[in-house]
Amino acid sequence: MIETSGTALPAAGVQPPAAANGRHRRAVDDPTGVPPPGEVALIGRPTPQRATVLQALVDTEGFVSAQALHARLLTTGGRVGLSTVYRTLTALVAAGRADVVRDEAGERSFRYRQGSDHRHYLICRQCGLSLPVDSAAVESWADEIGATSGFTAVEHTVELTGTCSDCTAAG
Repeated sequence: MIETSGTALPAAGVQPPAAANGRHRRAVDDPTGVPPPGEVALIGRPTPQRATVLQALVDTEGFVSAQALHARLLTTGGRVGLSTVYRTLTALVAAGRADVVRDEAGERSFRYRQGSDHRHYLICRQCGLSLPVDSAAVESWADEIGATSGFTAVEHTVELTGTCSDCTAAG
């Protein structure tokens, strides 16, 4: 995890917050609904369990941990093991169909990504609101660091966290 505290990265392109609807809130431009046909096949053999996990992630507002997603599946009658949830989420990340962030305790949380484009988010540490940000500055910075260091095929993880205006106003 590369934290950007102390590095001034512009947050241009931040979308205005959506209305609050629980601990995790979805940003304005997030995809919702049904994943494209064949999406499960991107992550290995298509099984009903993987399809169930994928649909649950698509239907989830914001980022969610594997354990919370598994608990939600159990309460709705889903018959999917926790290890299947972890494997499916990890495969979705590898296929470019999910974003992953770590919370302060190190637990990974996942969010469905409709396209394979790499995204960065600004996440409220209090309510979980996640807003996509213009990642051009981050991508340029990572490319520049790689080039000046003599590295190639540089990959990066950048997590931007803070307190949203609603949580700041609430005190």
